[in-house]
Amino acid sequence: MDAGKDQSDEAQGLRLVRAFLSLSPEKRAEVIAFVEELARVHVRPGEGESPSPR
Repeated sequence: MDAGKDQSDEAQGLRLVRAFLSLSPEKRAEVIAFVEELARVHVRPGEGESPSPR
């Protein structure tokens, strides 16, 4: 990756953190629960869970 893209990614990450911190504690808890659910659903096979049947 080039330096400009790295800086852009860093800036976007900082904006996301700043937005998260500006939320109320209740909204933060909702965001955390949502992200945890996404992570649980997208666990790759072999990382503790069996693959879901299709």
